[in-house]
This record gives sequence, structure tokens and C-alpha cells, in this order.
Amino acid sequence: MDTVEISIVVPVYNEAEGVERLHRTVAETMRGRESRYELILVDDGSTDGSAEKLDRIAAGDERVRVLHFERNCGQTSAISAGLKEARGRYVALIDADLQTDPADIFTLLPYMDRYDFANGTRARRRDSLVKRVSSRIANGFRNWITRDSIADTGCPMKLFKREVALSFHLYEGFHRFLPTLARMNGFSVVEVPVSHRRREQGESKYGVFNRLFVSLMDAFVIGWLRRRVIHYKIRGH
Repeated sequence: MDTVEISIVVPVYNEAEGVERLHRTVAETMRGRESRYELILVDDGSTDGSAEKLDRIAAGDERVRVLHFERNCGQTSAISAGLKEARGRYVALIDADLQTDPADIFTLLPYMDRYDFANGTRARRRDSLVKRVSSRIANGFRNWITRDSIADTGCPMKLFKREVALSFHLYEGFHRFLPTLARMNGFSVVEVPVSHRRREQGESKYGVFNRLFVSLMDAFVIGWLRRRVIHYKIRGH
């Protein structure tokens, strides 16, 4: 494959109903664009036939690479594996459910001239009231605990430079804090409004418990780490 401009990383877990639509939508979005791309689909131990469909997609499209986990390891692991495989100058993250529009990669791309990490913000979320409220509460507490100001850290639409991806050392649950981790590593972050759609196929893998309470426990870990980031300058350099 020629030099890759954008690596699109997508965690996949039991999305058999939607993976073909995902591939088709990404291909249509990227068609005619000057940016060469690769699509990295990380199968997180799916048990619903997603794995076989992903393999068929990859067999028919050289731009697609599929990674298969032996068992379900979680979204952070899937993202981490995809980032390590990415060869592009920029790395985009999207979810397999297509609630965010792959076309918004090109909404974020112009910001790469001035920033290292562009985080999408879902201005008009197409989720249930319970999910919207729990997400807003979780974001507020996460920012308070981690001393950050990210409005929508859970938005799956993100774009960042390859050196940002290489700087991440992720642990379970850290996928919720990528903008904060980027800042901790010295990179600049901008938030950009992106579109959001209702889920048309499959079902969410997250409920209120793991969206709110588990993520808050992880926030204390991030807050602890952020308070211990070392800063120094060498005299004469």
C-alpha cells in the first residue's frame, strides 16, 4: 500500500448487523478524497458472526485490515491494538455503530494544522434522555476529578497525529480519557462540534453503571496520575 495519510481505527464487538454498512459508509466517505487511508477493524472477541464478516470485507478491500482478539478484552484494549497497528500520519477513531459520521473526519482534519488532537463534541445528541443525563453528569465529575475541561470526552469521533497515538500507554478504561492523556503528554487539544445520529442497528454495550460509576473510578486514577506528571527544564538547553 502507498503511504497512508489517515488510519481509521474501529473497535468492533458483536456488530454483525452493521459491519458491512460500516465498511460501505467509510469507503463512500473516503472516495474521491485526496487522503489515502486504511481501515483497521479490531474484533474484540465477537461471538455473533462479526469476525467472519470482517474477514470477508478485508478479503475484498486491500485498504482494510482486521485484528482478531482471542476473547473479549474491552474497548480500551481494542483501541490500543488498533493504534499500535496504525501507519497513517493521522489516526481517526470512530465507533462501529455509525452514530458519528465518518465524514466528520474531514471536519476535524483542518485543525491538525494548529493542534495535535481534535476531539469531537456531540452538539445535538441522538440518545435517550437517561443516557444524555448520565453522560453529562459523568463528564462533569470526570473534569472535576481530573482537573480538565473536556466537554464530551466520550465522543467516539477523534482525530490526532500519529505521535500522539505513539505516546499513549493505555490501561483498562483509559479510552474515556484520551484528550486528557494527550494534554498530560504535552500535546494541544481542541474540541470541535460533530454530528450525531440515532443507533440504527445493534445495541449499546454500555449501561448507566459502566458509563457513570465505573468511569468515575477510572477518573480518580487519571487525576492521581495528572497530579504526578513531572515537569522540568534543563538549564542551558
